[in-house]
Amino acid sequence: MNAPPQLAVTVAITRRVDPGKAAEMAAWVRAGASLAETFPGFLGTGWVRPEVGSTEWHMLYRFADAESLRDWEESEQRRWWLSSAEGFVEHTRVERRTGIEGWFDPPREREVDQPGPQPAAPPRWKQAVTIWLGFFPVSLLSAYLLMPHISTLNTAVKTLISTIVLTPIMTYLVLPRVTRLLQPWLRR
Repeated sequence: MNAPPQLAVTVAITRRVDPGKAAEMAAWVRAGASLAETFPGFLGTGWVRPEVGSTEWHMLYRFADAESLRDWEESEQRRWWLSSAEGFVEHTRVERRTGIEGWFDPPREREVDQPGPQPAAPPRWKQAVTIWLGFFPVSLLSAYLLMPHISTLNTAVKTLISTIVLTPIMTYLVLPRVTRLLQPWLRR
């Protein structure tokens, strides 16, 4: 039996720093990126500030799998790097994402004072059922409303048109509503 494929892991971190320390913060972030990129499985990093003078810095880093991420997060190099920011960087929020979990996360409108455990994503089978519950009626509706107008086209063009039409419908209308309705079941 084959092992399930390893999913890349993205970590999103919000940090606060005095706007007067922006140059030090930028140097500190670049140093961390330089250290992380030497680790096997490192896929990339980035950071952004909402506006000039903002106290918040949003950072992302991505590793090929959970094991590579763990090697980085538990490394001496990372511990040293984090300790070098003591006194001017406040770590306020950490989130980890793999695959399509983002669809199933509850809204996050509150600030997290300290990093802590995030709610676990629902099991993959519940995610699959949720997507199917949204996808089936949309596909059925498409078969009745869209396909009669494009039935004479070749299969590749029909598939292209249907996915161009259905993807935004699923992304912006159907999945947000279905996941909101199923939250009690998804979180059990």
